Amino acid sequence: MAIQSPGGPGELVVEGLPSAYVDGYARARAIDPEAADNYVRHATIGDAALDPVMEDVSSLPPDELHGFIAAGLEQHSEGLRDAPESLREFFLNLEDPPWLDHESFRPGVRSFHAQVDLMLAAFVTGVLVEGFSTLIAKSFRITGRVAATTRRLKQNNRQLMEIFYPGGLLRENDGWKTSVRVRIVHARVRHLLANSDEWDHEAWGTPVSAANLGLAISVFSKRLLDYTMLLGGRFTAEEHASILSVWRYAGYLMGIPETLLYTDGASADKIYKIGFMCEPRPDADSVAMANALISSIPNVANISDPAEKEKVLALAYRLSRAVLGNELADIYQYPQSSRIGTLFLFRMKQQILRFFKADSTIRAGNFDQMLQIAAYEDAGLSYKLPSHAKQALSNPW
Repeated sequence: MAIQSPGGPGELVVEGLPSAYVDGYARARAIDPEAADNYVRHATIGDAALDPVMEDVSSLPPDELHGFIAAGLEQHSEGLRDAPESLREFFLNLEDPPWLDHESFRPGVRSFHAQVDLMLAAFVTGVLVEGFSTLIAKSFRITGRVAATTRRLKQNNRQLMEIFYPGGLLRENDGWKTSVRVRIVHARVRHLLANSDEWDHEAWGTPVSAANLGLAISVFSKRLLDYTMLLGGRFTAEEHASILSVWRYAGYLMGIPETLLYTDGASADKIYKIGFMCEPRPDADSVAMANALISSIPNVANISDPAEKEKVLALAYRLSRAVLGNELADIYQYPQSSRIGTLFLFRMKQQILRFFKADSTIRAGNFDQMLQIAAYEDAGLSYKLPSHAKQALSNPW
């Protein structure tokens, strides 16, 4: 369908606007018409390069497909010899953008490892939780992946660690591979959902859309910095810009089109503001995902003692409410608690711990902590993909 511009009767602005975006789009367009138009156009866009490939490989046996994906990511050309031509072309055409500068990542990598405990707390209680307030939560509800939240959190933690590992985003290293793998998983899920009777295309647009992913990478980057600073983190201007650069390249590898990929902190803030204005109000699917994520934190941290688990959960909910604010926390149906003093006490505790520890000890402890709560397995990096839209009916992946 075509929608009339909220700013001028009869003016056709966006073709095929999903109905869930109509109200929010009108409000966002009153503030920034160009940004609002750009965001909702991406609600019906997936991955132009990879989505057709997923159609081509849809009939392949899972083990054969996984072998081709592994060969492509590991640069084993012989293993791709019998792959469908479109899949071979996809891997051959993966090129670095002209703006890529690996040297610009160094200050951000150093800063990350110096205060990864704070950045991880911000990532889990702020960034990931907020990300589920968009329509992307629908994909998790329909696929049934709410039950796999602990594993998803570990996978998110692993990607975070890999892209901020020194040299991690070089072509041969795991930061690069995990980021491209995320792109392939998104395309696979998009294909499975697009062929599912449960996905409402007219209301929600494209599953795992470019709009949702472009908004998510803005949250992963700029809001990660903002929330880490709320928890006591500190960044120089150089470190701030560097961390944004790391995530920008990771987003590029994840297939986010440059038409909705931020360029700097200001553009990330604009995408964040306008994107969330366009998105419909979080519903029961978002509530379920946000609470499942928070509830999985003790399991990820291997905490089994009931009293300790309850203590960690209470802190996670308080921190999440403190960084996200009462409005979203109440929508998520968080336990009621006061935000007063939560951030102050958390920051004070972190400062005291740092006062009594050398920088090298902090870095070593942070690295060990990340290893424990990330999805590292004896078999190495997994390249398996879901074989069915429903998690319960899919091969393990």
